[in-house]
Amino acid sequence: QVQLVESGGGLVQPGGSLRLSCTASGRTFSTYTMGWFRQAPGKEREFVGAISYSGARTYYADSVKGRFTISRDNVKNTVYLQMNSLKPEDTAVYSCAAQKNIGSISNPGIYDYWGQGTQVTVSS
Repeated sequence: QVQLVESGGGLVQPGGSLRLSCTASGRTFSTYTMGWFRQAPGKEREFVGAISYSGARTYYADSVKGRFTISRDNVKNTVYLQMNSLKPEDTAVYSCAAQKNIGSISNPGIYDYWGQGTQVTVSS
């Protein structure tokens, strides 16, 4: 069992930055691929990015590539989402998720554990 807790959301102006954190309970965090997803009101959940269990590989949606960076600290059981050059269309609830399954990392269906989400609002 893995419990995930996100933090770091808030209100930011367009062009600004935020860093989200997702801290996991348990001693097996380093064996999980971690993903970030977001969901805006009235829209489907959208893949943002993911990072392999070791941190050696990262994957991003085209909509955030070059602006967002995912990293992890397996000693602290934490994965981060650094968001730069934020746009109003980045406004959503952001959630982290953990999985060790085979399948497309952008498919939310293969993730076993989810955090409760944190709100990010980009507005002037």
